[in-house]
Amino acid sequence: MNEQTIAFIGGGNMARSLVGGLIADGYPATRIRVADPDEGKREELAGRFGVAVFADNTTAVDGADAVVLAVKPQVIRVVAEGLAQPLQGGGTLVISIAAGVREADLSRWLGGGLPVVRAMPNTPALVQTGATALYANEHVTAAGRDLAESLLRAVGVTEWLTDEALMDVVTALSGSGPAYFFLLMEMMEEAGTDLGLPRDKARLLTLETAIGAARMALESDETPARLRHRVTSPNGVTEAAVNALESGDIRGLFRRALGAGSDRAGELGDLLGEQ
Repeated sequence: MNEQTIAFIGGGNMARSLVGGLIADGYPATRIRVADPDEGKREELAGRFGVAVFADNTTAVDGADAVVLAVKPQVIRVVAEGLAQPLQGGGTLVISIAAGVREADLSRWLGGGLPVVRAMPNTPALVQTGATALYANEHVTAAGRDLAESLLRAVGVTEWLTDEALMDVVTALSGSGPAYFFLLMEMMEEAGTDLGLPRDKARLLTLETAIGAARMALESDETPARLRHRVTSPNGVTEAAVNALESGDIRGLFRRALGAGSDRAGELGDLLGEQ
């Protein structure tokens, strides 16, 4: 992979995270290009990572093996249509990290026939602990899959999907998921404070508990349900608290929340495809 040239279109937070992850993994900065209309972003990227920067998208993708579309979903059609002619016929792998933009729409804007991978990373990628789902169209080769996976693995774990429709569920689960955990942390901190703890202590205890629970789940072969049972003594404090949550239908609430998110992701995909 280190001999392949990767061009990023868009130099925002996620692109910077991917570039930083690649370089931290030993990928040569000389093989990375970034195009962005903002001169300040270009200067920051060149100074921080030593990558080549461009104001013009067409120049950035010339001769690239892979192009990462890291722009906002609202502008991706214009960007893709502007790249259709320079990318046609070259077999360049196109990787989109624009939320909600379906492969069929992106392929159409690019002129068709190109290998396209749709990726759904989440914001913890900014600290190299992201989770990304990937979907490839029929033009993506095994080598193209390896390249896309290696790129996204630089900022976390990756999982391939064979059904693109499941991307809406992924968007609701892991794409939006950090917000649910932030909300839980917020509520635990507030409850601890309401019950008498100083806010700074409630916050630290909440955050460290979240980190510890996630680490235990990652490092264990047991399911979260089994781990929960292990720390829930009969008639104990944890059981009392969990019973209070269950009596409030927390499981049904989360099911409805993810369903609402998945439905909205589908609606946004329809809107973006019609723009």
